[in-house]
Amino acid sequence: MSNLESYPPVFRQLKASTPPQLAELNNNSNSMGDTAQASSSVDIPVVDLECLSLEKLGEVCKEWGIFRLVNHGIPPSLLSKLEEHVKRVLSLSFESKQALLTNPLSYFWGTPLLTPTGAALRGALNINWLEGINVPLCHLQQFESEDPRLHNFRHYLEEYGRHLSRIATTLFEAMVKNLNLGPKQSESSLDESTGFIRVYRYPSGSLADEAWGMMEHTDSSVLSIVNQDQVGGLEFFKDNEWLLVNPISGTLVVNIGDMLQAISDDQYMSVKHRVRTNKQAERFSICYFVFPAKDSVIRSSKYKPFTYTDFQQQVQHDTKTLGYKVGLQRFKLNAAV
Repeated sequence: MSNLESYPPVFRQLKASTPPQLAELNNNSNSMGDTAQASSSVDIPVVDLECLSLEKLGEVCKEWGIFRLVNHGIPPSLLSKLEEHVKRVLSLSFESKQALLTNPLSYFWGTPLLTPTGAALRGALNINWLEGINVPLCHLQQFESEDPRLHNFRHYLEEYGRHLSRIATTLFEAMVKNLNLGPKQSESSLDESTGFIRVYRYPSGSLADEAWGMMEHTDSSVLSIVNQDQVGGLEFFKDNEWLLVNPISGTLVVNIGDMLQAISDDQYMSVKHRVRTNKQAERFSICYFVFPAKDSVIRSSKYKPFTYTDFQQQVQHDTKTLGYKVGLQRFKLNAAV
């Protein structure tokens, strides 16, 4: 099987000249965001989980919204094995992935925005040059496959998910102390049962200068934790410029999401970021997202009371009708949107 056969049919045009319909999709994609190249790579702040400083963590969350996590306690052998399996599974044929990656897992492409069932949100106006696997960790034990190509895949995902749940809980508990949140404010603000992993592959090819791997956005989560490979391409927006996050093996990148911004009364800001594709090499990343309890009400001096379900439904509506996410601005007190 050639590598192209592992891509969705639309993506198989990546190494060919851009047909008119793809050019139109790319124009739509670029029209909603700043297409400027990142001005430079940057050494984002480093947080040491083994010797966690509340003061430093608070400063980083307020000033950056993104940081590199070291001494996180995930065995290097687990990281390498999981990365190997992710590449192996995503390199299967497009048809095989559709057939094998079934409930509770789901395979998606063209958009990072999924419905609550894990299906890609169709009807969105823009296309992102990515494909991926959605893994709801609380249901992962239900996934069974006799296909040898998926052997041990579930096991490594489960083990990785346990580590990420531990890391997210440790960080959030420290943030709660920094923010002086009372028990009612912090209760149900992070629910481990909502955690899920998404693995992404960003194709390489001639459209790298014309199409986004993932368009600029903020995450809807409380926290997002990213394990990116050495290809790079993750950029974030700070002080009116786009900056490239250097990939460093064995470290994780953590960023603040919309829910934590609301919970913190905008003391911690959800960071805007995007992914640029690469002409020479595919990019892989393994991401973990965690959210408030489904029906818990988020109360803030800056926003109207809302649940994550309210927020998710609004984001999906905006994306389908406008082509992009409006996000927290929809819930601002006295905001005209």
